[in-house]
Amino acid sequence: MRVATALLRALVVFALFACTIGAWSVGMSAAQPAVPSAGYKIDPEFTQVSTDGAISIEQYLNKDTDDDRKWQFWVRRQSTFTLLDPEPAGYPAAFIFTGDLKWIVRMQKTGSGEETLYLYRVIPHGTVPASKKPLGDLAWAYLKTRPEWRRIAKPPEYHKAAGLLKGLQDNYRQLGVDWPANRYLVITLSGDADIKGRKPMQTGVVHGWRCRYDLETGKFEAPEVFSDHNAKAVVPE
Repeated sequence: MRVATALLRALVVFALFACTIGAWSVGMSAAQPAVPSAGYKIDPEFTQVSTDGAISIEQYLNKDTDDDRKWQFWVRRQSTFTLLDPEPAGYPAAFIFTGDLKWIVRMQKTGSGEETLYLYRVIPHGTVPASKKPLGDLAWAYLKTRPEWRRIAKPPEYHKAAGLLKGLQDNYRQLGVDWPANRYLVITLSGDADIKGRKPMQTGVVHGWRCRYDLETGKFEAPEVFSDHNAKAVVPE
């Protein structure tokens, strides 16, 4: 009798477990569509391909009836076709791949004179975001921890932009550095503010401030090689 009861309990637990896994699978499928949503059409002009042709990112546009444009980004790699980010964007994006194809940086316009960065890790069956917040937001948060932030005449309010400094493909050799390949991203930050007594009122208070993001540790740094440049980058233009 005890054996039969134990067996029955085991069967119940197994059934509950199977139902849970099934529900989880359905949820995952719902969260990750297999194809672009209805109304989205590819714009081949914005398709970007890695240098070796192994990965391509296709951009799909849906122009709603209220003239609100929405973009989806899809990654095509070998036999997989996956949505890069579930949240659609208001503008097309530019993408850059690290030389080892382990990371994808998305340079995303967010408004007039404003842009940010997103970082994704490439995995066997698609991509995953490197962080919950955009990489650009994290870079701004890092600047606020630095001594330079206290020297800014007024925190930027307009045209806030986080961009990627050119030179990723050759590991930023133009900076005179000898960094390991595919290790760092150099991010630049710019933004305007209204400063009384200045004309025009909208003045660049952060213009091209640089920091380095370590892809291995997930940490931001401002190495000595940036010091002279960064000191000038927080002086109002």
